[in-house]
Amino acid sequence: MGGTRPVAGRRARPWLAVPLLAALLAGCGIRATQVPTDFGPAPSRMPCALSGADLATQAARGVPVQVFLLCASQLVTVDRSVRIPDGTAERQRRVLVAQGLLDQLATTPSPAEKQTGYTTDVAGGITVSGPRGRDPEDTFRLSSRLQDLTSSALAQIVCTFADSEATAADDGTVVLGGPDDRPLRRYRCTPSVRSHPGAVAPPSTEVTGE
Repeated sequence: MGGTRPVAGRRARPWLAVPLLAALLAGCGIRATQVPTDFGPAPSRMPCALSGADLATQAARGVPVQVFLLCASQLVTVDRSVRIPDGTAERQRRVLVAQGLLDQLATTPSPAEKQTGYTTDVAGGITVSGPRGRDPEDTFRLSSRLQDLTSSALAQIVCTFADSEATAADDGTVVLGGPDDRPLRRYRCTPSVRSHPGAVAPPSTEVTGE
């Protein structure tokens, strides 16, 4: 016979598998799709993450500093600046920086910061002064009693002061007191305080006058 024999084991054409797969999926109750499913657009901004443009608008001319604001129930640093007159003596400079930090903490967050989730628990009108009487020289006394501050507000102040070279002691702590005669306390800012400022109080120890 002069006919040719079919080639055995000839590879199946790939396009034949497409209808077969669709039929199998339909039999299982699954609709086949030809395009990827659209799960919607990705979030435009991650929580507590300011863009470079937003960051640039936060710092005016002056001494660059950082303060701790609240965001997603944590303490997060943001850039700020404080103005210090030229020629200010070092002791007075520390108090002026501390006051500037307090003022920045009490300032309402910018629209960009609000949109990203930043808030503050520090009330306006709090003033700060340096040591008095037998207070250690690195003492800061607030016009508000420390026990009247919320846990979050105290954490913001402690961590902001402890993070600043101008207001922190050599060991990274800060000595705070109020307008009353209650004993001064030396506070530390810890990772637990930064992570849970509303629940974890800044650890502190009582200090006596020198």
